[in-house]
Amino acid sequence: MGGGDTAGRLVRPFALTGGRTRPSCADFTLIATVTAVDPPPANAARPQPEHTRILRMCAEPVAVAELAARLDLPVSVVAILLCDLLEAGRITVRPPRPVSRTPVDLDLLQKVRDGLGRL
Repeated sequence: MGGGDTAGRLVRPFALTGGRTRPSCADFTLIATVTAVDPPPANAARPQPEHTRILRMCAEPVAVAELAARLDLPVSVVAILLCDLLEAGRITVRPPRPVSRTPVDLDLLQKVRDGLGRL
């Protein structure tokens, strides 16, 4: 027996979260943007290997969904790991910006449609 799943992972997701099944803090949406704090807080504990991988990926802003895809982990597991990092002051999280509702210029849309129809 190999001991790992088809992706080669040797550690099950519940082990990565210490058996936790729910995030302890902020609700991380799929499109929330996560960025590593640089430099890290002086009093921050040494991160676990999974946390270190996330911090490397978050050197530039990255969406929660993209982190989960890159780590090949369920979003729920990534959210728990992100809570650990947020509570330690190692990351910042930006919720998605609300979309503003501007009036639609139907005349302009009709002109665009007509112009595309001539191509």
